[in-house]
Amino acid sequence: MQKLLTAINQGVYEKDTELGLSLLAALAGESVLLLGPPGVAKSMVARRLKAAFKEAKAFEYLMSRFSTPDEIFGPISINRLKEFDKYERAVEGYLPTASVVFLDEIWKAGPAIQNSLLTAINEKIYRNGDSEIKLPLKLLIAASNELPAHGEGLEALWDRFLLRIICTCVQDEDTFHSMLLDDNDKEIIVPAELQISEEEYVEWRKQIGQIAVPTDILQYITNVRRQLKRLPLDDEDTARSIYVSDRRWKNIVQLLKASAFINGRTEVNSADLLPLYHCLWNEADECAPIHQLVLRELFTSCLEEMEEITESIKADIRISRVRQALEDFKNNTSPKNDLEITDYFYYHIEEHGTGHTYIFAVDYLALKEQKRENSPRQALIYPDPLNPGRSIIRCYPGTGPSSVPQQRVNLYREGTEFLLIDGVRYPMTQKKKGAKSVSAANKEPQIFDNTPRITTRDYRNELNQLSQRLLSLTNTLCTDNIFVPQADKELVSRFSDEVRKKLRNVEIEEEKLQFNLQQYGGTDQKEV
Repeated sequence: MQKLLTAINQGVYEKDTELGLSLLAALAGESVLLLGPPGVAKSMVARRLKAAFKEAKAFEYLMSRFSTPDEIFGPISINRLKEFDKYERAVEGYLPTASVVFLDEIWKAGPAIQNSLLTAINEKIYRNGDSEIKLPLKLLIAASNELPAHGEGLEALWDRFLLRIICTCVQDEDTFHSMLLDDNDKEIIVPAELQISEEEYVEWRKQIGQIAVPTDILQYITNVRRQLKRLPLDDEDTARSIYVSDRRWKNIVQLLKASAFINGRTEVNSADLLPLYHCLWNEADECAPIHQLVLRELFTSCLEEMEEITESIKADIRISRVRQALEDFKNNTSPKNDLEITDYFYYHIEEHGTGHTYIFAVDYLALKEQKRENSPRQALIYPDPLNPGRSIIRCYPGTGPSSVPQQRVNLYREGTEFLLIDGVRYPMTQKKKGAKSVSAANKEPQIFDNTPRITTRDYRNELNQLSQRLLSLTNTLCTDNIFVPQADKELVSRFSDEVRKKLRNVEIEEEKLQFNLQQYGGTDQKEV
């Protein structure tokens, strides 16, 4: 198949996407619309596709508003009308007998032609008189330099074209120069051993139907379908809902199966999904956002796993910092301190609120005395997320937990006996006579059920595995599908690099966590 694609691309410049996807559409039994200005080789694509099949018949026609069904499906057979009183067409040499059909300016066709095309494209059937003809049609390529006008009843015909490809002039300057200097206008000859025979085509269509579609591919399609209901566009403030019919989704799966089969696989994989964006847009301004959506969604599982690991690492870093503050507090607390400590983190403030207000011990000891030269310390009072019946005072540089109500206050300390909250003095709970301080007890504190603990996850190993998954996915997307053009492979590589940069930031966070743990006693949860 790769050699066949190379053969039909001879002498054609920057049309690998159109030729490759048209061949894929033919093998999947689907039709293609080429949208672009005149002179960009749209008709040549159809002629080249004819050369891909052995003994293929072709039909080509330029539509106009004056075109009649006789010109497309054949004239009325006078003999049949005279001898048998049957209104039938002489179809030989017209669309009903062709394997590859090219219809230019498709939207200019009249209703009679369009209605007949609906069943010809979808069911591969044409009704001739009182009988139905099973069409040998493998591929119908339509072309236009404009989209179908709204409100003219063209929606059904538009929906029949599964692949919609935007054709442009040659973009690369060197390629443009090569095209200008190429004087070979002869018809190409594809070696017979590369052409697809009728027997092969029929057998391949059967085998394509047996290709498996894994659950993760179905989930990907579901995610894309859900996001198409609210697709943000660059030039619009609100999201747009993109309509894709159930018939199109079903035909898309057939296209994915054909891609997997031609690429030598027994099931669809992520590489088959890359051309999907050609099947989903309805307006030209939707192409780029849908292209980004299709590409971004391929990396969603990696990004979601990375986000989960990141949140877990950040949570462990926060706990390790509390642990660090706790160790500093243990090492710096004076034995003469007579304050009673609760849960090994807090001092109790008597007579404040409901009587269940606590302040972090390290914050309390860092407060200044109320003197003219000293500024108060700003703090927050908020409900303890782990114990709703308790209020916590914490000296934060910014804000506290966003999910709970907060009260800002100014704090001073008066010796180790009182706390001044906005100028009001509250006594601190003192140790009972004869009780030992934690530092004097010379033993590890009790671990309370609501004390946060550092996880025992091997983040480094998880990140290494995620990195390997990302590398494997990128390689798959860039190598496992001969129908993916080089431009799409470059986009995949750039997007993969962006994800890898994010992964490196997570690795840096993991290194911070490891440093904190090494500084303060390793990862044993019992030491928290």
